[in-house]
Amino acid sequence: MDPSSRYQLNPNDFYKSVLITGITGSGGSYLAEFISDLSPSTKIFGVARWHSTTSADNLANVSKYVSLHECDLTDPFSVFRILGDLKPDCIFHLASHANVRASFENPTAVLRNNIESTTNIFESIRRLAVTDGYRPRVLMCSTSEVYGQVSPNLVPIRESCPLSASSPYAVSKITQDLLASTYSIAYELDVVITRMFAYINPRRSDLFATSFALQVARIEYGLQGQLLHGNLKSIRTLIDVRDAMAAYVAAARFCEKGEAYNIGGTTSIEVGDFLELLISKARTKIPCTLDHRLVRPADVTLQIPDTSKFCSATSWKPKYSFEESVDFLLESCRSRVDRELRSA
Repeated sequence: MDPSSRYQLNPNDFYKSVLITGITGSGGSYLAEFISDLSPSTKIFGVARWHSTTSADNLANVSKYVSLHECDLTDPFSVFRILGDLKPDCIFHLASHANVRASFENPTAVLRNNIESTTNIFESIRRLAVTDGYRPRVLMCSTSEVYGQVSPNLVPIRESCPLSASSPYAVSKITQDLLASTYSIAYELDVVITRMFAYINPRRSDLFATSFALQVARIEYGLQGQLLHGNLKSIRTLIDVRDAMAAYVAAARFCEKGEAYNIGGTTSIEVGDFLELLISKARTKIPCTLDHRLVRPADVTLQIPDTSKFCSATSWKPKYSFEESVDFLLESCRSRVDRELRSA
């Protein structure tokens, strides 16, 4: 089934051009792949820092469809220049320092990067709206981390749940969230806020699911003796990254200006149970041990979303079952370890 019929999106009615910040990252690259499949005629722009050492390998499948431009999102002049030159119809703002645990060790860098980049995007659009009448749709890709540690009586979590940070990363995302709302109200910018819950993403190694799967693969290949883990008691609701990126596209097309929407999967599972599921699929015995360095100073332990507002607005439904997503993750990680061995 092709993406347009699956998510009730008409390629002929999609944006002529889009800009994806963070396009070389895990989510951004999957988003570029989905859009190129959905609407081959759409111009896909991406930005990367001129001094970045990040590999663009994630874009290997869609490099011929993506126009990559040098831009440091923390430099307001660079952002104004790129938006003025490209004027994309829709901007997917995914770029962030997104490692929650690392944000406790580097709080200033995370806060500065995430807040300044978002401010520069909105301020550049505000100025261009005055001079050129330029008003693109902007999808502010936020996170369920903005809800913090939620009381059980507020679960499943709705968009009206109070915002409460449990990490410096969450502080930066709440600020992004509020900036999006402020610029939408004060300057009538066309902004939609999405709050994505946990996803299964083989290209992002710092997520617990990917970390577990990579370690399982390395143990299978004899490269590692035991699997290291942090807190196993947290509950997460997981969505396949491919469904997540399709949801972003649906949000950009159908959601209402100025509104916030929860996006998430339908399977809620304790982190420890997810680890046991991966172990059950392993080709060898997987010894496990707690590594206290992987335990966050403060954790978010109950993440179950109410996605009815988003599903009602978009008619979106996930394509991939939980079992398919787990198999996709594990096989992707096995392939990654195999490639590393072959290139060594």
